[in-house]
Amino acid sequence: MDHKARLQSHQKWIQEELERSIRFWMKNGMDPVHGGVYTCLDREGKVFSTDKSVWMQGRCAWIFAYLCHVYGVKEEWLAASKSCLDFMERYCINRAAGNRMYFTVTGDGKPLRQRRYCFSEGFYAIANAEYYGVTGDKACLERARAAYDLIWNLNQGLIADPTGMGPKTIPETRSGRALANPMIYLNITSVLRRVDPEQDALYSERAAQCVDEIFRYHYKPELGCTLESVGPNGEFRGDVTEGRVVNPGHDIECSWFLMEDANRKGDKKQHEVAVKIFDQAIEAGWDYEYGGLLYFIDCLGRPPEAYEHDMKLWWPHDEILIASLMIYRDTADEKYLTWFERTLDYCKEHFSDPEYGDWYGYLRRDGKPTMPACKGSTFKGPFHLPRMLVMCDQMLGQLLAGQ
Repeated sequence: MDHKARLQSHQKWIQEELERSIRFWMKNGMDPVHGGVYTCLDREGKVFSTDKSVWMQGRCAWIFAYLCHVYGVKEEWLAASKSCLDFMERYCINRAAGNRMYFTVTGDGKPLRQRRYCFSEGFYAIANAEYYGVTGDKACLERARAAYDLIWNLNQGLIADPTGMGPKTIPETRSGRALANPMIYLNITSVLRRVDPEQDALYSERAAQCVDEIFRYHYKPELGCTLESVGPNGEFRGDVTEGRVVNPGHDIECSWFLMEDANRKGDKKQHEVAVKIFDQAIEAGWDYEYGGLLYFIDCLGRPPEAYEHDMKLWWPHDEILIASLMIYRDTADEKYLTWFERTLDYCKEHFSDPEYGDWYGYLRRDGKPTMPACKGSTFKGPFHLPRMLVMCDQMLGQLLAGQ
């Protein structure tokens, strides 16, 4: 098969897989009674828990609006997005605690759990921003801007957390920085900038600070990795397990966030460092015995603490597919097309389920699904997979158009 035919074959499969994934979630996940989406679904799409993840309400609202942005408005997609937006607005915001958002609620919207992290607010922000970009609904833009500022103020320590929840560890004993904060905020920023050019200067300033924090504190070329957790000034805490944790999928996701930002600015140096982050993560995390990417590794080769460290989860493989194809598109280096195709083959064999649609979320190290198999959970819904499929469809289209 020649080069063009290979790319066409990949694109065809990706487009078909996207259609299967979206159909699976539209049919099985959407709640016609209370609104929003159920994401705890078994292999066939049956709901096995009615509790709702607030992350997933925002992520689902975003993905269906994003589909409208990329492929044109379909009323069923727009209605699904609005259902999740309305559910969040009605049930998922703790108004008594400075509009911080819950982490989980019951199926009918009663609050269950609050977390100190700002990711519920982050997915709420991109959902409202994307919906505004499609519909022009100014109320959604204002909600997105407000949540965006709230996250910034919390992450930068400019305000006290109105929930009263303190840091995860006693700060007098140990404090530090988490990679998730700047990398996720960088991605949130890219969505808001695209739909809200009026505030481009603000978004560019904050994006630059996120990049600086990632490179200054977390990227450790001397260790050959990017660390999840470091001291306040980027100190490597090699004497404790937490300080040695590398999540290769997270680093690879971070690499394409950085590449997108570098391409926007025309910053070749930033792009080169982002590629190095990808290279280090995939070489350290790829399982050459069974295939696929390990979930956690210890940067010094010591035993990881997380018992799920050698499992294969769906989302890191989505990030490999995005990042490797982006590097190939940007550099024409065949090495990255090889990584894309190697990962795609693994996903076709182990994650994809053409009989029922969507992907298994959780595999054992040997590539077999954990049993009973599931397609969704508190942490898995219609987000990573359809985002990857849309982005790869677009990038393959760009590569084919350039031939």
